[in-house]
Amino acid sequence: MTETHSFSGRILSDIACHLGEGPTYDPASGKAFWFDIRGQKLHELHLSSMAKTEHDLPFLGSALAVIDAERQLIVADQGLFIRQVADGRLTPFVKLEDKSHNRSNDGRVHPSGAFWASTMGRKTEKHSGAIYHIAGDRVTLLYANITIPNAICFSPDGSIGYFTDTDVNHLMRVALDPKTGLPTGAPEVLSDESVTSGGVDGAICDADGLIWNARWGSNAVDVYRPDGTKITRYLVPASQASCPAFIGEKADRLLVTSAWQDMDAAGRLADPHAGQTFELGISVKGRFEPNFRL
Repeated sequence: MTETHSFSGRILSDIACHLGEGPTYDPASGKAFWFDIRGQKLHELHLSSMAKTEHDLPFLGSALAVIDAERQLIVADQGLFIRQVADGRLTPFVKLEDKSHNRSNDGRVHPSGAFWASTMGRKTEKHSGAIYHIAGDRVTLLYANITIPNAICFSPDGSIGYFTDTDVNHLMRVALDPKTGLPTGAPEVLSDESVTSGGVDGAICDADGLIWNARWGSNAVDVYRPDGTKITRYLVPASQASCPAFIGEKADRLLVTSAWQDMDAAGRLADPHAGQTFELGISVKGRFEPNFRL
């Protein structure tokens, strides 16, 4: 039986993102970052001061990795870009694919420093997307014919990768080479969520290997053991929870983004916190994201 916990956290940002996604935390600067993909914004929050900054983007950005104190890697519909932290200057780095009808979506850095990034149709076209492995400037196609790639995350030792196609709603598991982040076998279904409500969305893996998954359409973040057993559900005050991130000096807090995408006026009225960004209000055994290795 899955335990369900009411929301005991707080609103970190009351800015309603059209499609809040791709949160991450930089422990060196003490800042959390996340995207409004459709709003073409990069949001920045300094946790100790709660100072917020919105950065306009010239593209649909969806995922970010720290390279070093001066640079970040941004995954966007036009490819991967290196962003200078000081002034926001963007330099093209590498392209994932040549499909103008696609945009980027979920992504995360593997413990090896390689990056898994994904694409999907701008109008959610069936089987239009894919998941790629980026090591330096080398791009390798991992999985094609995906409709809504999500839940990309990795076990602490880098030997296991997780992902989903939300359209299918199977949480997948695949063995990886810990030194490279490349698959060493075929993916298998870890948990069949197609028979339950809500979509498997963004996910992260904590220091104990537990998988924390935002549940789109279910007002929740679900927690799974590495064997696929769902053990806990934490409710959030927005129906379309989209992705979690560990934040704070000890990575012991949890940020969750959300979205108001596809809601009409009545839907937004009924879901007043849709698109806002939350802290879950619990203590977790998180871990910091690795830096991307150029």
